[in-house]
Amino acid sequence: MGIVNAQLQFGLKGGVNISNFTGGNFNNIEKSSLVAFHAGGLVRIKFDHLVLQPELLFSSQGAKLDDGVTEADYKVSYVNIPIMLQWQFKGSFYVEAGPQAGFKVSEDIPNSTIEDFAKSTDLSIGFGLGFLKSKGLGIGARYMVGVSKVGDFDSANIDPDFKNGVLQFSLIFVF
Repeated sequence: MGIVNAQLQFGLKGGVNISNFTGGNFNNIEKSSLVAFHAGGLVRIKFDHLVLQPELLFSSQGAKLDDGVTEADYKVSYVNIPIMLQWQFKGSFYVEAGPQAGFKVSEDIPNSTIEDFAKSTDLSIGFGLGFLKSKGLGIGARYMVGVSKVGDFDSANIDPDFKNGVLQFSLIFVF
């Protein structure tokens, strides 16, 4: 029987979100990307080249919607908990994938008659890559593909069967 030797590290990360709503029917409403941010902490549990990395992030995401008269930011903020499994190559490069659960903290929906635009939970699957030294600075890019629908409401203009799609660029610091 072998002994598993895991290295435990803590870190911080933050960066830019470029998000949009995917799917759904927006009936003559144009969707475009919303630029926002994410920030939080992480734990790295490293087993040689394999790393399990749970994170706790505040993430602001959503989309810009334009009905031809006005353009407005539809922003939903979440506390996200991604659990990424990474393969660390020699030279500090890594690829990653894993699930994420998000819990709505707030929403900023302009001039809306829709109460509770976004559901209280959001589920996603993430895929990414990055570069991270064993201690110190790193960078990462990740795409979070929404698997649960964002909205649960009735509206004449928007079919609520749409999901979050979020591209994240991060700076990472590991202690």
